[in-house]
Amino acid sequence: MQQPSAGRTAHRTAIEGAHVVTVTGEEIPGGHVVVEGERIAGVGPGPAPAGSYDRRVDARGCLLTPGLVNTHHHLYQWVTRGLAVDHTLFEWLTTLYPVWAGIDEHAVHTGATGALSALALSGCTTTTDHHYVFPREGGDVLGAEIRAAQQVGLRFHPTRGSMDLGRSAGGLPPDHVVSDRDEILAASADAVARWHDPSPGSMLRIALAPCSPFSVTPELMRESATLARELGVRLHTHLAETDDEEAYCRERFGATPTEYVADLGWTGPDVWFAHTVHLDDDAVKTIGATGTGVAHCPTSNGRLGAGIARVRDLVDAGARVGIGVDGAASNEGTHLLEDVKHAVLFARAAGGPRALSVREALELGTLGGARVLGREDEIGSIETGKLADLALWRLDGFRHRDVADPVAALVLGTPPPLELLLVHGRPVVERDTVLTVDTDAVAAECAAVHRALVAKAG
Repeated sequence: MQQPSAGRTAHRTAIEGAHVVTVTGEEIPGGHVVVEGERIAGVGPGPAPAGSYDRRVDARGCLLTPGLVNTHHHLYQWVTRGLAVDHTLFEWLTTLYPVWAGIDEHAVHTGATGALSALALSGCTTTTDHHYVFPREGGDVLGAEIRAAQQVGLRFHPTRGSMDLGRSAGGLPPDHVVSDRDEILAASADAVARWHDPSPGSMLRIALAPCSPFSVTPELMRESATLARELGVRLHTHLAETDDEEAYCRERFGATPTEYVADLGWTGPDVWFAHTVHLDDDAVKTIGATGTGVAHCPTSNGRLGAGIARVRDLVDAGARVGIGVDGAASNEGTHLLEDVKHAVLFARAAGGPRALSVREALELGTLGGARVLGREDEIGSIETGKLADLALWRLDGFRHRDVADPVAALVLGTPPPLELLLVHGRPVVERDTVLTVDTDAVAAECAAVHRALVAKAG
């Protein structure tokens, strides 16, 4: 690659010779993309138009896709990987809650930096986060992960999560990690006021995210929905992840998880659910008919033995479906491209060889995720005028060069080297190296935080 001249900031970039996958149905072998500032200025066959460029990228042997969009995560969990590896979801949660209760600003910033760096190396340019653990003495943990995202350079949609239903009141989390409802609503409004940026091209948007039916009261769910709509932000929660949750909702609320949240106002295009593994036909219809979003987390669902989500049925019903890696404590790899692959494999394992194509899966990981977050007009596809969030994958190595279909090589093959990742037109990864942080130093600090949290939990 030709580098920008010393002292200059790359402003006009030409990426030439790549197999360009726009995700709008068009593929351009040997094509080009021109980036001006933070936006895509041109897409087409052959070399870029003549003109002055700050940088020209020789992308022969590469596949260019939109940057991947991660629709569900718990960044702080990066410093608690490898624990409770053979547990069910409820066993896993009760084992890890005492560890998570010890997090603070430093732990969250460290873990988020590690997780965000891993996401960048997997081709991710936009990520959400569902943070719902706020220890009394932990400090500004939401601000800590926002600072990490700004340092790594990813487009960030964190959510202000919450839990107000402790074990003594019939919930799953221990009482010392839940909060008072009024306190939660005040903190939620404050998070939106401090950080939410609704402007075009925004790098930071906030959503509200009560954790789950077994850790949140109906009152908090209903009042959070009202508050979010007053403030003009989105809503997110876990839903229908396991059979245990199904049984819990039927016993406590006399309804399925989807019926329960729908009755509380939790459906519509401003809402997205994580997991939705255990849905009956009525639930699929409800989610689809209301245009509600879904974060499909195949690797985490498999790691915890939760099951296989009905992705084909949800897409056909009209739901907005994206891909999520989930927290690193239930997906140690945190590799978003691998989750795109697993979406294909799991769908076909359950529904046959035509249940999900490789191009449909890539769309779920890009434009599908953009739709879930309400940003399909800005990101998720390679089109003139959209934000320059792009992933350039090298496919001319031993493992990929002779794969006839380059999209199949990307989705079904071993994750290829990431040659270049642009976010908002700025390089974040080059040749499989994060440019914005020292990942070796981050890894060492993550290991130290992990040891301290485990020791603190006793």
